[in-house]
Amino acid sequence: MDALIAASARALSAGDALGALKGVALREDPPALALRGIAMAQLGELARARDLLRRAARAFGPREELARARCVLAEAEVALAMRELGDPPRLLAAAAVTLEKHGDRSNALHARLLTARRFLLLGRLADALAALETVDPRGLPPALAAVAELTSAELALRSLRSAPARAALARAHQAAYRSGIPSLIAEVAEARAALDRPAARRIASGAEQPLRLDEVEALLASGALVLDACRRGLAGAGAWQPLARRPILFSLARSLAEAWPQDVERDALIATAFRTRRPDETHRARLRVEIGRLRALVKHLAGIEATPRGFVLQPRGASQVVVLAPPIDGEQASLVALLSDGTAWSTSALALALGDSQRTVQRAVAELEAAGQVRGVGQARARRWVAAPLAGFTTVLLLPASLPGA
Repeated sequence: MDALIAASARALSAGDALGALKGVALREDPPALALRGIAMAQLGELARARDLLRRAARAFGPREELARARCVLAEAEVALAMRELGDPPRLLAAAAVTLEKHGDRSNALHARLLTARRFLLLGRLADALAALETVDPRGLPPALAAVAELTSAELALRSLRSAPARAALARAHQAAYRSGIPSLIAEVAEARAALDRPAARRIASGAEQPLRLDEVEALLASGALVLDACRRGLAGAGAWQPLARRPILFSLARSLAEAWPQDVERDALIATAFRTRRPDETHRARLRVEIGRLRALVKHLAGIEATPRGFVLQPRGASQVVVLAPPIDGEQASLVALLSDGTAWSTSALALALGDSQRTVQRAVAELEAAGQVRGVGQARARRWVAAPLAGFTTVLLLPASLPGA
């Protein structure tokens, strides 16, 4: 390795992308291409960075498998930043094995962290946990240790375990300051600030109260019967009944929970669940059928009793019924939450993260664009979508598989 390449590598490890480019900007040899690609990625020029890294990987000879593995790792990190989540994870896994074989422990662990972060974006929390269990942040360089702790904190937040998340963020804060990288310090500070922002709204007896993540955690453990509108289900006494794939039943359950301890008129339930303001006997017959289905699903948590004018929710063993509402309502709340992270997403990546078809996501994005909630950047296949961050709220509870059992 010549002196310019070594100096540029040191500059990159310290987060000085411009300093790194000074030494390799005019060079076309494979190591220089790779370093330029990483520098461009740090400067936010992701498409250009990906092209440079691919050129570098092709230019390295067949005996330089360590250098090629490092290029694959760097390109995978760029793809994650671009929210291109469709690439098969086996390429990154193979790169991690190669890096480990050649004694490059830091980059091998970095590859496993990238795998965990990809799983987190896709809502696959169990897979993210399995990937993280192979990473020991002790003894890592400060920057990589901070990333490892940030990933652990995000997994804890998505699993609604605020105490482990806070502890991991404290360790990430210390590691980020030891690294001296301003962007990493800012990322940790933003993650710590999210813990103190409202994450949901508590609705009970007609009153509304914002809740932080630790307060949401306490509410779910309190023994109350909770209609969870964030992950769309009913929780109580350690049991969980998902209703995310039964939108009509969820709508009926939410109406009954919001009205508790009062009942809800039949016509009001029909208007909410079936979206009609002129009910007839067919709607009333359908309401009886859907109430019967809901009653059978939640019988271990609550009863649903008929009253002279409608239906009322009767919790079993719970002293109160509470609605846990997301910071933003609507069918596209999870989509808005993903787009609010400040990164541009493709519709294919959104479809992977949400578990929907790409056509469904395209229709939803078009509706949000018409409403002025999101905007597109780029053209044709390169088109990406972003939304303004939600000021004063954290959207952790709206993300895919954001709570245990989702």
